[in-house]
Amino acid sequence: MSGQVANMEKAGFETMDQKIPYDDYQLPVVFLPSYESPPAWIAPQERIHHHDYNNELTQFLPRTIVLKKPPGAQLGFNIRGGKASQLGIFISKVVPDSDAHRAELQEGDQVLSVNEVDFQDIEHSRAVEILKTAREILMRVRFFPYSKCCHHLLRQLIF
Repeated sequence: MSGQVANMEKAGFETMDQKIPYDDYQLPVVFLPSYESPPAWIAPQERIHHHDYNNELTQFLPRTIVLKKPPGAQLGFNIRGGKASQLGIFISKVVPDSDAHRAELQEGDQVLSVNEVDFQDIEHSRAVEILKTAREILMRVRFFPYSKCCHHLLRQLIF
């Protein structure tokens, strides 16, 4: 038995008492996000009015936003992402009291298309060019709440 252990050690296998140092792993190491505790228990009759138990899915359906932009005016929102980040184009900021805000564009919306140009796999610079040069913007978006938590990832990938 001890000969087998010695042979395993020579071959690079770890024994029960040994652990491979982190830097010696040859395969990619995946870091999982920290565990998120489930919401506190709520009586079934109260769940319909509680945001943690809301299963109203219409908020995630694609919707159309129409904006008219006078020459030289600002759009009223910022975007992040693009083809380089492989995450799509997302609304990262909406200026309060802007036309975009009044049209119910919101942070976390994924831009699916603008004036029938697909934005799901577009270069960031091309997306900006399309948005800045258009006078009338017909935008298909969908709310994607996880993009809010991913803005720090987008910043790392883009900047």
